[in-house]
Amino acid sequence: MRQLDNAKEIIQNNWRDGFTVPTSELYPFQWMWDSGFVALGTSTYDVKLSMSEIDKMFSGQWENGMIPHILFHSENEKTYFPNYDFWNSQVNVGAPSAPKSSGITQPAVFGFILKDILQNHWDNTDVRDFVKQIYPKLIKYHNFLYKYRDPYHEGLFFIYHPWESGRDNSPLWDESMGKIKIKEGSIPPYKRRDTSIAHVDERPTQDQYDRYVYLLELGKKYNYDGKEIAKESPFLIQDNMMNAILIKSNDSLIEIAKDLNLDSGQVVEWQKQSRSNYDQKFWNEELSTYVCYDLRHEKQMLHREIGGLIPLFANIPDQNKAKELEKYLTDLNSRGYYLCPSFDVDSPHFDSKRYWRGPIWPQMNWMIHQGLKNYGFTETAEIVKSDLNTLIHKLGFFEYFEAQKAIVETIDHGYGGKDFSWTASSYIHLNTAK
Repeated sequence: MRQLDNAKEIIQNNWRDGFTVPTSELYPFQWMWDSGFVALGTSTYDVKLSMSEIDKMFSGQWENGMIPHILFHSENEKTYFPNYDFWNSQVNVGAPSAPKSSGITQPAVFGFILKDILQNHWDNTDVRDFVKQIYPKLIKYHNFLYKYRDPYHEGLFFIYHPWESGRDNSPLWDESMGKIKIKEGSIPPYKRRDTSIAHVDERPTQDQYDRYVYLLELGKKYNYDGKEIAKESPFLIQDNMMNAILIKSNDSLIEIAKDLNLDSGQVVEWQKQSRSNYDQKFWNEELSTYVCYDLRHEKQMLHREIGGLIPLFANIPDQNKAKELEKYLTDLNSRGYYLCPSFDVDSPHFDSKRYWRGPIWPQMNWMIHQGLKNYGFTETAEIVKSDLNTLIHKLGFFEYFEAQKAIVETIDHGYGGKDFSWTASSYIHLNTAK
């Protein structure tokens, strides 16, 4: 009970004017998929907070339907880079003048989150009315992904910046990012803020940041128009995780439409194409997992990583493939790892401390836990839940956590930002939701 109270207090302390920041120092604005998971957690004890959080996020939706990955509700906060002035999203005529925003998006989590909130508050007319209000905005967002990010009409969309994936510095992106050559004058001067707040060895490297800025500048060059960016960007990836999450949210929108007598015809058509192409594009038989696809070089990206498990959450794999994914987790558990490391522990690129190159992320455990339950793997699902609880109880409500059990025994805190909103909300939902 004490930990649940602590989690709620963290969210309250990170609450601003109608929304949460991920953590007060490191990320002082509103992040898209962070807010989605916070809304999921707060819905278990105060659904008004959830509706406010979501409503604030959609206040920054662009005319083309995009939901930006950051909303800068305050233009006076100067402790974060890149800030709204560096993004200069107004180069796209459809970007709202307020709130200012970034020029990229993040995983499409709001469909399944709205469905969860509606399901658990069905008797609340305010919730039903709110879902009806947000539903067409979500349709518009999903349409953006298919219209501007799916050049071959496969029902699978691309990203052009690692930050869109939510897995910023994953080794997944090293090869593609390595093809970017930073020449003198190719990027503007800038000063990072994150390494003055968090430990340098827990953050992306300077070389990686230079390439992030390069791709940001490319976005500005083409007014953040995905179709134009696709013609030049060296980083053009169909992300298995992001597409799985979109498929999950599509399913949720279809269910919401049925529950509330809304039109889901367009979503049904998207879903037919997405589901039929997903397995063919992303499953790798040799690795027995789902992998990403490099659209620029027309090849699969052969890495085991946490995104390959998220199709379980979307009910994508058949039972045989699902069993292979579950076996991957049970093997890790038997080898002395908490579940689930964000990258392949046998890869030379694995780093259990540096951001998305190995540590455990709470919101990922939430999705994996749900996915395992979908297929009846209840024992492994319970391990995933228990591991996250153990890490939080021992190390605190940090942004992410050490994956190696032997190392966890020697430390007393997690990694990245402390008092983290989605860690608190994932913990709340995992331990209180029906």
